[in-house]
Amino acid sequence: MKTLDVITIGRSSVDLYGAQVGGRLEDMGSFQKYIGGSPTNIAAGTARLGLKSALITRVGDEHMGRFIREELAKEGVDVRGVKTDPERLTALVLLGIRDDKQFPLIFYRENCADMALCEDDIDEDFIAASKSVVATGTHLSHPKTEAATLKALHLARKHGSQTALDIDYRPNLWGLAGHGDGESRFIESAAVTAKLQSTLHLFDLIVGTEEEFHIAGGTTDTIAALRAVRAVSKATLVCKRGPMGAVAFTGAVPDSLDDGESGPGFPIEVFNVLGAGDGFMSGLIKGWIDGEPWPTALKYANACGAFAVSRHGCTPAYPSWEELQFFLNRGVKERALRKDAALEQVHWATNRHKDWSTMRVFAFDHRMQLEAMDGATPEKIGAFKELCLKAALQVQGGKPGYGILCDSRLGRDALFQAAGSGLWIGHPVEWPGSRPLTLEPEIGPDFGGLSEWPLEHVVKVLCFYHTDDDAATKAAQEDTVRRLFHACRRNRLEMLLEIIPSKVAPVNDDTSARIIQRFYDIGVYPDWWKLEPFTTDAAYEKACAAITANDPHTRGVVVLGLDAPAEELAASLAIAARHDLVKGFAVGRTIFGDAARGWLAGTLGDEAAVEMMVQKYAGLCAVWDKVRAKKEIAA
Repeated sequence: MKTLDVITIGRSSVDLYGAQVGGRLEDMGSFQKYIGGSPTNIAAGTARLGLKSALITRVGDEHMGRFIREELAKEGVDVRGVKTDPERLTALVLLGIRDDKQFPLIFYRENCADMALCEDDIDEDFIAASKSVVATGTHLSHPKTEAATLKALHLARKHGSQTALDIDYRPNLWGLAGHGDGESRFIESAAVTAKLQSTLHLFDLIVGTEEEFHIAGGTTDTIAALRAVRAVSKATLVCKRGPMGAVAFTGAVPDSLDDGESGPGFPIEVFNVLGAGDGFMSGLIKGWIDGEPWPTALKYANACGAFAVSRHGCTPAYPSWEELQFFLNRGVKERALRKDAALEQVHWATNRHKDWSTMRVFAFDHRMQLEAMDGATPEKIGAFKELCLKAALQVQGGKPGYGILCDSRLGRDALFQAAGSGLWIGHPVEWPGSRPLTLEPEIGPDFGGLSEWPLEHVVKVLCFYHTDDDAATKAAQEDTVRRLFHACRRNRLEMLLEIIPSKVAPVNDDTSARIIQRFYDIGVYPDWWKLEPFTTDAAYEKACAAITANDPHTRGVVVLGLDAPAEELAASLAIAARHDLVKGFAVGRTIFGDAARGWLAGTLGDEAAVEMMVQKYAGLCAVWDKVRAKKEIAA
């Protein structure tokens, strides 16, 4: 039984992309870190399009190797074929965007992990489980990796799987160009041509640019090169033509490229040509595996390539299936796709990592409430928050669906310790109690402090906003929230917006829904909403309707506790749980209040404080799970 759609095999690297655009690589001041390498990009790109993809490669036994493995898993890629090499380092690539044609890059691949891929790394059962195997040209450049690739291809054909080649010609990875010529795309080589032609008969699909077919065919006459490839292979040949799209040839190669099968292209602004081919290949494979006619497969491919050349990075630029359909149905509205707000929102919202469909959050981001307690000092509050984290981790026990809210001014050490724990981590930015909203000093007047935050932190902001506020207060708060939202996106951080209008003025069932709509109207699309517990289903229905009408891909809603007694909180959670968009709770003082007062006053020890919080937190989690289960049974 074929349980996988596609296995890619070959290069894997960490791409360090210059964050500054328009300058030399020498002048880059900072870098963004992404997964890279054509097969790795394609595995992630096809997974985003809904295919069951896997990768065969090697990574180092170090931080970068773990990064690749973890990122692939987050993208939904099967990583059973990703082997850890105990001796070699993961490959690195430094890249920059000089302009729409120049892309300086340096490959750090000397004796790297993926070039140690060998025949023993190819498992027959794994290959047999896939509908297709996709190879790239680089791994035919070395006897050891060539042997592994050929074994995979022969096994694929043995087990009735389709095979594809992305020629992916990089002259310096064949030893034909120097380290400083990473962007070189074509150097003639009879040896490379002979090596490629010795394998072309193994493929059902061969894909390349005109220059790549030149090296495969042994001539710079494109038609002649395609015919030379056809002479040794019955594969469908797909020739990429840059802004002119691409053409497919299933039989004899005609006298003109224009006579091949083609799909529509898209008139967009080129921002970054790096990774465009891997995006194209991802879309093409989606159509190929789904059995679509070539014009449709090429339409997918051209669209995915358009996304790639419009954004920063390779894999991060590729679309989800939902995004691709949105784009194909709506068309091009803004030639610079990265500036198309509606498209970018769909891109962001449909490519987020991790499943947070259940949210049991222990909130101990409180500052002024703890500072007001007897015996409190900044040092003692910080130590107490470490105990809160200990309690959270005990309840979590390595299971999914748990989280914390913790600040960095009084809870810095707890935040440091929470990294990589599997907890959802919310990190507040508002100055406690401020109205109009102001932020913690660490964020900075330009919000530049967010650049120091780990990507797993979710920016949480509490805004005391009410529909009856005066115009000046509304304008000030909206401006801060809007600028914060854009700073979050710029720094690749999710955002949680908390609103508590009842602390400002009386509310009714419409109040929160109207506030939610207002923030969407000014262009703020939080990943999460944190709402006070409503007393009626009508209030939830109106708030949830306002959210889904504007953002059908939202992460959802968490309900806060407002220091309510446990019994009262349980009753409010029972109402909240009846609404699918509510994913859980974020509760603080109900859990830690008694423990904090006793511990800060010196009447309660560490273990007793932790145990008290464990009991209350676990009890609240049990309440949520019970009321949510009742809703699901009823449904």
